[in-house]
Amino acid sequence: MTVPDTMRAVEISSPGGPEVLKPATRPVPTPGEGEVLIRVEAAGINRPDVLQRQGLYPPPPGASDLPGLEVAGTVAALGPGVAGWRVGDAVCALLGGGGYAEYAVAPAPQCLPLPQGLSMTEAAAVPETFFTVWTNVFERGRLAAGEAFLVHGGTSGIGTTAIQLAKAFGATVYATAGGPEKAKACEALGADRGIDYRAEDYAAVVKELTGGRGVDVILDMVGGDYVARNIDCLAVEGRHVSIAFLQGPKVALNLFPVMAKRLTLTGSTLRPRTVAQKGAIAAALRERVWPLLESGRVRPRIHATFPLEKAAEAHALMESSAHIGKIVLTVQGDS
Repeated sequence: MTVPDTMRAVEISSPGGPEVLKPATRPVPTPGEGEVLIRVEAAGINRPDVLQRQGLYPPPPGASDLPGLEVAGTVAALGPGVAGWRVGDAVCALLGGGGYAEYAVAPAPQCLPLPQGLSMTEAAAVPETFFTVWTNVFERGRLAAGEAFLVHGGTSGIGTTAIQLAKAFGATVYATAGGPEKAKACEALGADRGIDYRAEDYAAVVKELTGGRGVDVILDMVGGDYVARNIDCLAVEGRHVSIAFLQGPKVALNLFPVMAKRLTLTGSTLRPRTVAQKGAIAAALRERVWPLLESGRVRPRIHATFPLEKAAEAHALMESSAHIGKIVLTVQGDS
């Protein structure tokens, strides 16, 4: 495969609103030890990209300054020491950054084969959300078949993924969303009950639905005053997993119910974790989740696509919260 010297990309010209995302020409990166170069066909958009654009979430040391944490495409070159991949392989990959470009470098352990039956656009919507949901809901949260699960932001990329995976692995699933249309969309994805948080007290609804018992696992991306309400609707031995703080990271908390119900409060961030840790998550996904994707039981929900040069419009849509599912940039034309 012939690799050019330069590529189209979208960079953050300065911290700010969507308008600071500007098309640019960059040198094509060179894969280092244990890395692959991917000719990107599509790139997913995620909330951390928005935070990076705003100057609130800098890339980790050594990562590209370009936004973009997940891509799908074709392996264009191999760095030294790479085994298991060949030039021409169709892959999707989790990145430390650099996805908003025609070419991106990814550690080989963070690459996965393109799931059979998925387009490049669909596959680009998989890595960031599936890695996040798997490690937080099933590894840290230890969600098991027969348990009850609540996810906030049910129509976000994380939410639509969490609903489907939790249901596929045998949980009873509740999901909050803003408005009746979004609540119904959660149910269409498999939630046993979508809860319109604008019109309903989700904690009261969960208690009623569970006969006062509460849920076993909560995936929270809201923070703020949601945390105390979440703890109120957790069952004995429940697990509360935090992955974001749309209402802020600082909370006032009564620890007595944590002790009385023997609760676990945990959380994680994905981007700063080591290649080995992310590679272990990738291996688990390949074994446990790839069969669900390839059978069609689980599928990424794509709300809209934009060409690479219109990344600013894509970010504006994400910040409007009008979307249901994922927003994807198409990089090499029809993906």
